[in-house]
Amino acid sequence: MTEKRPLILGLTGSIGMGKSAVAAMFQGLGVPVFDADKAVHELQGPNGALLEPIEREFPGTTGPDGVDRQKLGAAVFGNPEALARLERIVHPAVGAMRHEFLSDNRDQPVIVFDIPLLFEKDGWKTVDAVVVVSAPAEMQRERVLARPGMTVEKFEHILTLQVPDAEKRARADYVIDTGTSLAETRHAVQRLVHALTLLEGDPA
Repeated sequence: MTEKRPLILGLTGSIGMGKSAVAAMFQGLGVPVFDADKAVHELQGPNGALLEPIEREFPGTTGPDGVDRQKLGAAVFGNPEALARLERIVHPAVGAMRHEFLSDNRDQPVIVFDIPLLFEKDGWKTVDAVVVVSAPAEMQRERVLARPGMTVEKFEHILTLQVPDAEKRARADYVIDTGTSLAETRHAVQRLVHALTLLEGDPA
C-alpha cells in the first residue's frame, strides 16, 4: 500500500501575469503554498544560509542586510555562465526547503509549489499538474513597465529567459486568466480548488 501524499500543483506564469495574486488566492482558500521566491529571499537575507557561498563566488555582493540584489544582479545579468554558477548554489538549498514543506503538509489534499521558472528549469517534472497564470501581452507589458526601476530593455531581456506564454499555456493542465476582474480570477481559482479537492477525496 503506497503512502498517501497531496496532489502537487506547480504554479507558474511569465513576469507580470499575476502569479503572486493567484498564489495568495490559493492560500486564502486554505491551500498550502510553497513560494520559491520567498525561500530565496530567506536564504539570501540577513544571516541567510547562502550568504557565505554567494560571497565566495561573487565577492562584494553581500553585506549585513544579506545579498545586495542590485550588485548580484549586475554580476549575473547577461552572463549565462555566472547565472549558472549562482543557480548551482541556490537551487539545491531551495529544493531542500521544498522537500521539508512537502513533509510538513503530507496530510493536505492539495498543495502548491509556486515556481516562476517551472518550465525553464524542469520543475514541471516534480509536480503532478501545472497551473499557468496568463493575461494578454499588452496587459503584461503595462503591468511590468509600471514597476519601479523597470525599463523596456530589462523587460525584453527577462522575456528572452522565459518560455513564451503561448507555449506555457499549451503545456499547462490548467490556465488561470488574470486578464479579467479580480473577482472572476478568484472564482476560477475557487472552482479549480473545489474540483481538485473532490478528486483527491475520491477513493476510486
